[in-house]
Amino acid sequence: MSNGVIWLIIFIFTLLIEAITVGLVSIWFTIGSIAAFITSYFTDNIIIEIFVFVVVSIVSLIITRPLAKKYLVKKVTKTNCDTLIGKTGIVMTDITDKDMGTVKVNGQIWSALNKDKGTIIKENEVDILSIEGVKLIVRKKEI
Repeated sequence: MSNGVIWLIIFIFTLLIEAITVGLVSIWFTIGSIAAFITSYFTDNIIIEIFVFVVVSIVSLIITRPLAKKYLVKKVTKTNCDTLIGKTGIVMTDITDKDMGTVKVNGQIWSALNKDKGTIIKENEVDILSIEGVKLIVRKKEI
């Protein structure tokens, strides 16, 4: 098997890995394997081909990684909802361990789920334990 075929196999393998993964994981090695594949047509020296592969992979990593981070990193928008965790709310409609109810906290009405078994009756106070999506996870306030 010639060196060119080996580089072609490496190219296909790294391209498949890149296609399967979400982030840029092996694209630099894919670029390096293309350069080594092209080099294999000019020389049969595997040391030179490996050198080209490594250098081109590193250079492409250095050049493309900052650009990739800029465009691929998800920006998280903070909403201050986490400030509700640990606060106390008032039950507006009964909350069971199976059905959602509503809780009023900081003047806003939220859908809420009971963390524990049983029912929390309207007008009771609850502790807000966490937020899942747009629902508060609550527990009846201990007196």
